[in-house]
Amino acid sequence: MRLTDDLIATDIAAYLEKHEHKSLLRFITCGSVDDGKSTLIGRLLYDSKMIFEDQLATLESDSKKVGTQGENIDFALLVDGLAAEREQGITIDVAYRFFATDKRKFIVADTPGHEQYTRNMATGASTADVAILMVDARKGILTQTRRHSFITTLLGIRKLVVAVNKMDLVGYSEQVYEDIIEDFYAFADELATDLEIQPIPMSALEGVNITSRSNETDWYEGPSLMEYLENVPVGNKRLNASFRMPVQWVNRPNLDFRGFSGQITAGTIKPGDRVKSMPSGKQSTIDRIVTATGDLEEGVAGQSITLTLADEIDCSRGDVIVSADDPTEVSDQFQARILWMSESPLLPGRRYLLKIGSKTVTATVNAPKYGIDVNTLSDIPAKTLELNQIGVTTLSLDQAIPYDPYDVNREMGGFILIDRMTNDTVGLGLIDFALRRASNIHWQAMDMDRATLAEQKGQKPAVLWFTGLSGSGKSTIANALQKLLFAQGKHTFTLDGDNVRHGLNRDLGFTDADRVENIRRVANVARLMSDAGLITLVSFISPFRSERQMARNLMAEGEFIEVYVDTPLDVAEKRDVKGLYKKARAGEIKNFTGIDSPYEPPQNPEITIDTVNHTPEEAAQTILDYLKEKGMFEI
Repeated sequence: MRLTDDLIATDIAAYLEKHEHKSLLRFITCGSVDDGKSTLIGRLLYDSKMIFEDQLATLESDSKKVGTQGENIDFALLVDGLAAEREQGITIDVAYRFFATDKRKFIVADTPGHEQYTRNMATGASTADVAILMVDARKGILTQTRRHSFITTLLGIRKLVVAVNKMDLVGYSEQVYEDIIEDFYAFADELATDLEIQPIPMSALEGVNITSRSNETDWYEGPSLMEYLENVPVGNKRLNASFRMPVQWVNRPNLDFRGFSGQITAGTIKPGDRVKSMPSGKQSTIDRIVTATGDLEEGVAGQSITLTLADEIDCSRGDVIVSADDPTEVSDQFQARILWMSESPLLPGRRYLLKIGSKTVTATVNAPKYGIDVNTLSDIPAKTLELNQIGVTTLSLDQAIPYDPYDVNREMGGFILIDRMTNDTVGLGLIDFALRRASNIHWQAMDMDRATLAEQKGQKPAVLWFTGLSGSGKSTIANALQKLLFAQGKHTFTLDGDNVRHGLNRDLGFTDADRVENIRRVANVARLMSDAGLITLVSFISPFRSERQMARNLMAEGEFIEVYVDTPLDVAEKRDVKGLYKKARAGEIKNFTGIDSPYEPPQNPEITIDTVNHTPEEAAQTILDYLKEKGMFEI
């Protein structure tokens, strides 16, 4: 019999109505490699009858292809969706699945166990209420077990199931189970004081203690996994919190309507409530709560709505509408916990994009205060963060943002860091608190401004940034140019890489992180000299485009002039006035640009100098002519 559209629509409506008023639990499975996470979720889907007949037929067929014996089903194939996952028998990506029982709805995230994919696991944990930590009964508590336990609690999960899986492979030994749980409790004492732990012995493959308690573990008196998931209380503390709604879109379909659209992340709101737009602090009153199906009398956390206000106030994407009685804090400097998610290490002093809610700003991440050892949870020294490392650091933003500490509000206190050049997500961060100096330090107004100082000197300020390989001739050309400028009666100063390292930057080495900090300091000094009205010549290798762009952003429009001293590596090596290339080739100097450390040539420099076919004096005259053409000597 062919189902009509009306019958299908009726079935869908009945299904939705049946589940409409059930509570929703989000949980995550995590743990080390091959502990049975995907198999467990497949078993839950199978036992809750959430697999269609065609899916079951495909599953049975695929199970035979991967070598599953007899009538057994490889439940892991239900969630290992990528071809690479099925070929290798591992989980790589985060797989989300929905299922429901008579008591509750569930969304489960199956996350990878490999250390390489810890960042994917953190993504899955960021929205979960409960974490199921899988432990192979044969292996016990491993480093990755500890790492995932720490990350889940770091991200705010306070209900943890310790699922000791594969008990069938240890003869359902009570002693093995007790030893593992004792080991975990000793570690968990340092995780969080309010952590709720439920240990369960099980076999996901055999279905032991999954939907009901099994005779194989008659010594165990706790709930089965499904009994726990159906009954664990998960209070929605977001509903009892102060109102927060990040603005995602200013809704202006016509001249008669202006609303602010977004998802409520915390609290409730009603027409007539007083609100503020942060960070401006402008106040108004809620006029309407608009949705696609009509106006609401009340909006609650989790709903996507459009708010109209009684007053016309300045509010745009990235701002946050909050309760006027309990607004967010606003700051541009924070202490934060960061999980580094990139194979390239954190470079302290480098500027990254920081995305929090619908707001994106530029952030400078400082050197970590300390890292965290996931085995002992003790603080360890750290100058940078490598892939999957966790550390505590401070960061400065280019503008103040509204926020709540992460432990108070996940959405208002959690952020990601994005590499500005590659657009890759490189870090996950949690705001702890604002730094007091953010509110105590202010710009001091001066009567003599930069325009007045420049006029006194009869010139326009400029920063000529010479970049190129060691031995390319940067300093020689800068020196020749300074002589020409002096002859023209211009006020100049030169910041040379070697000279600066004798004083201001004598504490820095030549690692990538130190090079970033080297340029950050010099760029800020060059900015101060520009404010003084000087023409500043900066001669540094400055190998990374990101830091040169940072320096450019510090200067006023048109004042930063990038001079690329383009000299081939073989030519620079032949010159080798200081003998550095020879030492680098011999392995006596590490992190030498062009040899074992990269140089990123400028893509659109204002001036390119060819030192193979031109003398330093000719190059200096070329730059001088450019400055005159651009009117840099005219006030």
